[in-house]
This record gives sequence, structure tokens and C-alpha cells, in this order.
Amino acid sequence: MGQALLQLIPLALAAALSSVPITATIFILLSESRSRSGLGFLVGTLLGTFATVALAAVAGQALPGRPREHDALVGKVEVAIGSALVLLGVVTLARRSRAGSGSGPSWLDRIGTFGTLSVFGIGLALNLRPKAILLAAAAGLAIVGADLAFRDNLGLVVFYTVIATCTVGVPIVATILFPRRMEPRLLSAKGWIAAHSTTVGAAMMILIGGFVVGVGLSS
Repeated sequence: MGQALLQLIPLALAAALSSVPITATIFILLSESRSRSGLGFLVGTLLGTFATVALAAVAGQALPGRPREHDALVGKVEVAIGSALVLLGVVTLARRSRAGSGSGPSWLDRIGTFGTLSVFGIGLALNLRPKAILLAAAAGLAIVGADLAFRDNLGLVVFYTVIATCTVGVPIVATILFPRRMEPRLLSAKGWIAAHSTTVGAAMMILIGGFVVGVGLSS
């Protein structure tokens, strides 16, 4: 299990540092309905992350072949996923440099006005972004590669989910408990994210993609 944990940690951190869910969280928490909408968004994010990784692990178990052939196929899929992450990171950096600082998607500016059910659905849907799917697929393959019992696999899925969603969960819980203390921090984070998060996220994708490729080649 130790090897699987070491593979999951960088993948989960890359998911946690994704700019879109963090930005959505901040906009929700700066709105008037931050408690209800924040909890709805958190639950959607948790369930979506858990489901995508669990499905990826199940799909990895279903790959055909004998044990050695299965391991080789898992390695090839990991190389493909890692290469896709690197390519996605490079494309993101290229778009960022052409567009300048820019701004996020227009719906992010309005997310604070959405209802609880809507932000719950958005939390689920954000796990269908290409980056989220690739990271979940790599995590699922890392879990499959460890060849553990069902209970251990479930624990690894929960472990990934907790780390990957911590940048959504921690601010939401902290803001509900300490709203006055958190508001200036949220405003400061909003400015920093607008300026730097895309570049940081793209660089993380390139690094993590290279890591996944290396894991796949060593399988």
C-alpha cells in the first residue's frame, strides 16, 4: 500500500491545486448564501471525486490479460495518461501566454447567485473536466497496480478524495465557522488566483504528467 500512497499523493495534490474548483469555492464563499451553497458545492465535489476515482479503479481492474499482460497494459495506459497531462499542461501555458492574465469563465462570476442544487451539480460536473478525468484515471491505475484487497482499495480512494478536495473543503468549513476572519483572506486569495493559478496548475500538470509517464515505463 505504501507504494500506492506515494503515487497517489502527487496526483491528489495536482487535483487539489486546480484553479477552477478553488475559484468557484471562493466566489461561493464571498456570496450571501455561502453556508448553504458552500456545503452543496462541497458535497458535490466530494461525491464526484470519489465516484470518478472509484470508476477508474474498477475500469482498471477490468483491463484484459493475464497478470503480467495486465500489468504491462496498465503501464501503457499510464504512459498515455501521463503524456496527455503533459500535453494539456503545455497547451494551457501556451493559451495563458497568448491571452495574458485574462479572467476565468463567465459562469464563475455568477456562481455565488446559483442555488444549492445548482452548485451541487457543478461540484459533480467539475470532475468531468479533462484534467480531473486524467488525474482520476491515473489514480485509479495506481490503486489497481497495488493489487490490494477491496477494503484497502476503498481506503486509497477515500485518501485520494480527501486530499484532492481539501482546497475546497477546508475554506468552506473555515468560512462557515469563522466568517469574519476568513473574508479578507478570501479576497486576498481571489486576487492571487486570478494572477497566478493557471500558470501554477499548468506547471503542476506537466510535472505530474512526467511522473505518471515514469511510473508507467517502470511497470
